[in-house]
Amino acid sequence: VQLQASGGGLVQAGGSLRLSCAASGRTFKDYTLGWFRQAPGKEREFVAAITWSGGTTYYADSVKGRFTISGDNAKNTVYLQMNSLKPEDTAVYYCAADFLDPQGWAYYHGMDYWGKGTLVTVSS
Repeated sequence: VQLQASGGGLVQAGGSLRLSCAASGRTFKDYTLGWFRQAPGKEREFVAAITWSGGTTYYADSVKGRFTISGDNAKNTVYLQMNSLKPEDTAVYYCAADFLDPQGWAYYHGMDYWGKGTLVTVSS
């Protein structure tokens, strides 16, 4: 199983970025896919998650209203559209996959599958 994250980079505060997570190696039909992030010196934290069907999403309070998670089943890819970025959004962003429902991702971080991270840097 591979989760390949991409789309990170350097952006000014107030700007936007779109992260992609391409999934391969198995069917993810009953899975939830999502994103975590880890800032320097801080613990990994939940960002957003979506069921493979796309019917249910869940967001951390810190990104609600600014970030949007979506999926393209035909491309086996999940996206994280990040708008109104703030310097505190600077982190390595990781995509992950697990059977757990999206709301559970806020409390449990031992997901079945992880991708390598992509760095997002927001300058002030």
